[in-house]
Amino acid sequence: MLRKAMKGFGTDEASIINILANRTSDQRQRIILSYKQAYGKDLIKDLRSELSGGFERVVLAMMTPTVVLLVDHLYSATKGLGTNENTLVEILCTRNNREISEINAMYHRKYGRPLQKDLEADTSGHFRRLLVSMTAGARDEMNHNLNLAPQLAQQLYRAGEGRMGTDEVEFNRILASYSFPVLRAVLEEYKKIKGKSLYDAIRSEFSGDIKTGLLAVVMCIENRHQFFAKCLHDAMRGLGTKDDTLIRIIVTRAEIDLGNIKHEYQRVFGRTLESDIRGDTSGDYKRMLLAIVQG
Repeated sequence: MLRKAMKGFGTDEASIINILANRTSDQRQRIILSYKQAYGKDLIKDLRSELSGGFERVVLAMMTPTVVLLVDHLYSATKGLGTNENTLVEILCTRNNREISEINAMYHRKYGRPLQKDLEADTSGHFRRLLVSMTAGARDEMNHNLNLAPQLAQQLYRAGEGRMGTDEVEFNRILASYSFPVLRAVLEEYKKIKGKSLYDAIRSEFSGDIKTGLLAVVMCIENRHQFFAKCLHDAMRGLGTKDDTLIRIIVTRAEIDLGNIKHEYQRVFGRTLESDIRGDTSGDYKRMLLAIVQG
């Protein structure tokens, strides 16, 4: 059917949307293989030659295995003019150890060098240390000892609000090392004993990229779905649309937690994700995004 949708005069975009938006990522990978077997042609090359603009970008993202898509976006974020810190934070600060391990392996396989090396070359200071810590994938995910929370909350206070200046190394160590259940208890304990959230403490005590990174980690600890909802909202706010962010989150979270992200989006911003996509995108690009989001 995809071959039929691309053959002859013009392209039947509606058929492409209907076929691809209603398949899982694994099913789309099998479609690539079946297409090659049936027609002796590369489906990705055919799609590239037939499609254009945002529609082409979202379709190609859908046809790319998730880990490969994330690796490609990490590579793009560290190459070219400047570094896209938000992309690095969004991808690296939200993944568990298994996902980080897969990303590291695929990055090395595809680009011939460790991800850590590119991060070290392209970032600096405490932000670099945070990203390298996240890339290590060494979070102690098996330790759910919530009794650690009071002590860790005090250590974070002494490293931030409780001293002149900030001890970024201590923040990095704690937020990159402990399991999310322990860290959620730490956030609750911090608010209880200090009367303000750790999120607000970081906002007032830190600046620059390390602030962005630490806030992302804390938001993910508290509510990962809300973090992704905020990233989507930021991608559509102001002049222009950050299409890479929009596509990456919608495509990679579609089979994981996009329903929860949609719920948080409406709760936090007072309107639906669908309505903002309609207002911010157009044409077949818009129709494909909506088809994915509406499931």
